[in-house]
Amino acid sequence: MTTFTESALELHCRRYRERDLLPAVVDPVSQRILLHIGAAYGAVTMPTELGEPVLQRLRAAGSAGPVFAHPRAGRWTFLTGPTRHDEFPAAAAAELFRRYTTVAGTGSQIVLPSAEDEASGYRLWVAGPDTYGTRPPQQAVIDAVCASGPHPF
Repeated sequence: MTTFTESALELHCRRYRERDLLPAVVDPVSQRILLHIGAAYGAVTMPTELGEPVLQRLRAAGSAGPVFAHPRAGRWTFLTGPTRHDEFPAAAAAELFRRYTTVAGTGSQIVLPSAEDEASGYRLWVAGPDTYGTRPPQQAVIDAVCASGPHPF
């Protein structure tokens, strides 16, 4: 009789699915926890210096959601509602570009923090996913980026 023992990575991924309502999967090749971007989830990534005021704006508006940091890269990723590139005008796209902010495209994947990432500080939660599936509309994050004062860099 063979018994299956979940790895720490698989346990962490299962916690994302069951407790945090994030439909994450473990990629068998990279051994990373992935979240697919598209119909249910979106992601906006920006420099840390911009992420801090954006998160403050979203909290003040009562629409903050999960955010994780990539400290070595100096970037934050905001999990949002679905990606809808057709919803923001060219001027907003240009402003995002000027602010080194990217919107994950439909069909892409992002890597969520694993227990190992969090322990090493490689990738860690700024505002945890334990918000019961709550995440701001992607447009709210884009609006907060554009409203965060003059170019911060």
